[in-house]
Amino acid sequence: MTNTGRSLRADARENQDRILEAAARAFSRDGADTSLKAIAKEAGVGIATLYRRFPAREDLVEATYRSETERLAASAADLLAELAPEAALRAWMDRFVDYMLTKNGMAEALPGILAAREGLRAHSRDLLRAAIDRMLTAAAEAGALRADVPADDVMMAIGGVTLIAGHEDQRELAARLLDLVVAGLRAG
Repeated sequence: MTNTGRSLRADARENQDRILEAAARAFSRDGADTSLKAIAKEAGVGIATLYRRFPAREDLVEATYRSETERLAASAADLLAELAPEAALRAWMDRFVDYMLTKNGMAEALPGILAAREGLRAHSRDLLRAAIDRMLTAAAEAGALRADVPADDVMMAIGGVTLIAGHEDQRELAARLLDLVVAGLRAG
């Protein structure tokens, strides 16, 4: 387990954030077996700094998964502040595809981590469900989307899209399928 639960000095927090961002990019691009030295270099830290925060590769994979899940869930509020609710949901769906690309890059290591860390999978699902629900509620209140579709159904639909078209070279197909999901959610 990592030290991520403890309070960090500002510079240590900044280093950790840069490591997690670099790891997300590397896992998405190269898979979970990517070089930890390359991640440290991309983050602008020494390998000792990476190992101090994440003593085992699994610790880094877990922390990256948690960070990316939290970042995606939190982005719902930002998108709702910037865009109309329907547009916010559609933009969030694109971010979900990016999230799944990162998660797919960790595919070999993640199942074991999720099995070993009780509640991690449910916690992640709850965060994402709450984000979707927030956007659906805002869009329904604005009269743009139906109010009778549960967040779980939308999460399953966009999860299905990523299973079918969740590779970087299938972004156009993913976009068309996500547009269909949103069209099916429209009110009236």
